[in-house]
Amino acid sequence: MTDDRYNILFEPVRIGPVTTKNRFYQVPHCCGMGHLRPQAHAAMREVKAQGGWGVVSTEEAEIHPSSDLSPYAEQRIWDEKDIPALRLMTDKVHNAGALAAIELAHNGSHAANLYTRIAPLGVSDMATDIGFTKQARGVNKKDIKQFRQWHRAAALRACEAGFDIVYVYAGHGMTLTQQFLLPELNQRTDEYGGSLENRVRLIRELIEDTKDAIGDRCAVAFRFAVDEIKGSDGLQAQEEGRAVVEMLAELPDLWDVNVSDWSNDSMTTRFQPDEGYQLPYTEFVKSVTTKPVVSVGKFTSPDLMASLIKKGVLDLIGAARPSIADPFLPNKIKENRIEEIRECIGCNICVASDNLGVSIRCTQNPTMGEEWRRGWHPEIIPLKRAPASVLVVGAGPAGLECALQLAKRGYEVTVSEAGSEPGGRVVAESALKGLAAWKRVIDIRVHQLKQLANVSLYTDSKLNSAEIREFAANHVVLATGSQWRTDGVGRSSREPVKGIASLNVLSPEDIMQGKLPEHGPLVVYDDDQVYLAGVLADHVAAGMSGTTVDIHFVTPASMVSPWTEHTLEQQRIQKSLLDAGVSIHTNQRVVAATGSEVTLCCTYTGNLTSLPCSTLVPVTERIPESELYDELVSGDVSVELIGDALAPGLIADAVFAGHLAAREFQQEKADGAEYRREMPSLAQD
Repeated sequence: MTDDRYNILFEPVRIGPVTTKNRFYQVPHCCGMGHLRPQAHAAMREVKAQGGWGVVSTEEAEIHPSSDLSPYAEQRIWDEKDIPALRLMTDKVHNAGALAAIELAHNGSHAANLYTRIAPLGVSDMATDIGFTKQARGVNKKDIKQFRQWHRAAALRACEAGFDIVYVYAGHGMTLTQQFLLPELNQRTDEYGGSLENRVRLIRELIEDTKDAIGDRCAVAFRFAVDEIKGSDGLQAQEEGRAVVEMLAELPDLWDVNVSDWSNDSMTTRFQPDEGYQLPYTEFVKSVTTKPVVSVGKFTSPDLMASLIKKGVLDLIGAARPSIADPFLPNKIKENRIEEIRECIGCNICVASDNLGVSIRCTQNPTMGEEWRRGWHPEIIPLKRAPASVLVVGAGPAGLECALQLAKRGYEVTVSEAGSEPGGRVVAESALKGLAAWKRVIDIRVHQLKQLANVSLYTDSKLNSAEIREFAANHVVLATGSQWRTDGVGRSSREPVKGIASLNVLSPEDIMQGKLPEHGPLVVYDDDQVYLAGVLADHVAAGMSGTTVDIHFVTPASMVSPWTEHTLEQQRIQKSLLDAGVSIHTNQRVVAATGSEVTLCCTYTGNLTSLPCSTLVPVTERIPESELYDELVSGDVSVELIGDALAPGLIADAVFAGHLAAREFQQEKADGAEYRREMPSLAQD
């Protein structure tokens, strides 16, 4: 039974010629599947429709080979041959009771056309912003006419493929339409340049063309970034952003509004913890148009959602990342199961997947991207094949996920945790600056475990191999985690730092447990090059604010935390350290130490320099805690090693490992058949 406070969220909304059953709208988002993995893509969107989303959208769909985003796997609607793959998605979404939407896109100078080798197109002559191999040529009047024809033809194909909502897209700094709009990029002197009215002309023409072609069958949505978050250096919501909405107010059937670029629209909780953080930029839109408005902002609170609808701020609650973390979020609100919602932690592992060209994944939802490939469902797991008891040693992210899913399958599960509380590395890392939201990974799993009668969870219970054997469980899962090295061995060097014992060395675990150096200078040495060293340096700088301790960040990489480019936060991380007064030393390895300094070696020249240091925090590599496994595996115990204890990785990897172990227990598996593969067709054109 739905709580009366949330009934408004389940009202139907008319969008042009179509009607959505409720106000939950999964906005377009990339998934690393696109045109290369259509069956996996369709199954992923189908699960969201099953979860109660009234509208389920694809990611951006390239309308023409001159907008080729290779090597990134987005959707394509180049010609009729793309329609069958797209119809896979629309059929599945419709069968599950939702509307299907497609975001037509030409990426202009954002597309380098590395596959098609067509000269990139731009609003003016300019460098491409991905690929870095060539410049885009400024389109002429003939090109614009042709572009409008491409867009119209793609809209007709989208309608034929079964889509209910078709987008005109001007957002994220990625589309030719937005590039026409921005004076920074649009240097034209014809009727498509100069005044705002001229710069909006192409957008108006595309919306009108699309409505003329399919407006009686499909709704036409306009996705528009109202603010670039650049202040006076870019488009601002209360100036030209508002003026654009006023100019086009009643033209589209739906306004989908957000901020630009992608790093702002999908900002991590590390730098933007607030739910609904885009509202200060987008909330004016509903006062300007009578058409339905949807926007995003990591919405997970049904109270906030309902309030926004009642106040007339939004008509539809948009979501990308929350729909990934929990595809069944709408149904859980409808069924009054709010405490079961897996809240998005804003870590952007989903974004990183797309940037790496692999299928989407999620820290909170280990089934994301595995719906077709492995046949996983976020709410359904096969029941046990035979009665068995399982002992899970370690209550970190891998152990808790494994225990939870084993218990849901019906096994008798005991969890033994050596520490004073469950959570492992997640509890430790969530205590660092900006990462508090990460604790949701543990909170939801502990909460659900406490609801199950077939689970016992014990803390302060460190077991040795003899005690594990004495426990006599049918199966033992070791999720004992890993520990950071303190000798300096890492990605760039397989040798310990000479003389490191002469320094006061603090491990990452020491910092996470609240230990700060008593005096400086302090050196954080990052040869992990992922995210943790940057977080630790920022955390220490905040904790020692007001002191005179010098803090240095040293890394063999050419920037701070290079992996975080994939999560769209690298620039913010480096800026945060610089703002905190941290000295940054890139392209340098720590190779030796004395009691008062470290020796740095340039990664290019080999030149040696010295840096004052009394305390060193090496963030380099982890050692799996696998001793128990080594002692048990040779005996008669059925034992399995998972998560960081097997192969240290991201928290998302640990959660996935726990889920995989629970799914595979007592399941028969043929060699090489871990998952299905999508194979290219050999049919000739």
